[in-house]
Amino acid sequence: MTKQLPVPDGLAGERVDAGLARLLGLSRTRTAELAAAGKVWLDGAVVGKSDRLVPGAWLEVDLDEAPVAAPPPEPVPGMRIVHDDDELVVVDKPVGVAAHPSPGWAGPTVVGALAASGFRVATSGPAERQGIVHRLDAGTSGLMVVAKSERAYTVLKRAFKERTVDKIYHAVVQGHPEPTVGTIDAPIGRHPSADFKFAVVAGGKPSVTHYEVLEMFPAASLVEVHLETGRTHQIRVHFAALRHPCAGDSMYGADPTLSARLGLRRQWLHAMRLGFDHPATGDRVEYSSTYPDDLARALEALGEAR
Repeated sequence: MTKQLPVPDGLAGERVDAGLARLLGLSRTRTAELAAAGKVWLDGAVVGKSDRLVPGAWLEVDLDEAPVAAPPPEPVPGMRIVHDDDELVVVDKPVGVAAHPSPGWAGPTVVGALAASGFRVATSGPAERQGIVHRLDAGTSGLMVVAKSERAYTVLKRAFKERTVDKIYHAVVQGHPEPTVGTIDAPIGRHPSADFKFAVVAGGKPSVTHYEVLEMFPAASLVEVHLETGRTHQIRVHFAALRHPCAGDSMYGADPTLSARLGLRRQWLHAMRLGFDHPATGDRVEYSSTYPDDLARALEALGEAR
């Protein structure tokens, strides 16, 4: 049996054996054996166990036996509980963690981590994503809210649909966007030649991104982003379309030299603030995060380059 799929963003920079173990639910010993036997390909080229996975590259694995079931959900190191009450839980998600299980992903998830930690979430929604009212890419860190009650699920889903939720991100993008305060209003759909990517395309879904440059560096800019809509990869696609891709985002055209200089193995993108009306009280609540270590180090390196 041959498994074929694009490498998810959350596995960017992982060793082949480690990444495959998370992706397929196999032991690391088994994935190392597969690589050593020449049974792992990236974009058609055989790779070894210590080679690095590239996000979006086409991965093929020749499995001569059925994959071993993924281990039971476990708490995710580094996932912080920002707020918890009877209606909802707000988490600060680390990079490399998906919102919920999906085909081709056997790595850690927010849903699994909450279940393993004893949280009971709403039963509304598909079985694998119960309680999930919005998502972050596995390769993006930051704030997520998960519904614990059925009321919260219904109210929060409506709030996201009606765009009454404040979703504020910080991103480091290459170059210097002009104007320094602006709106990107461009439809997003599947990439015409790469199923695992998205792009600005005619006939895509309406997508609106507001931004403000907070600080400029010689090679890049720190921007604050307010999402009006919530399309998959929206920030990454919109800034790439302006030729200002997120630093570190190899899938959407980031300069690998700059990524290496900043020590980035994923896009510099973090969900900083999340605000909404509490589903029980109606009061406006807002939660905030801080930069994780890898993004903070990269930002410091940009400052030192002045």
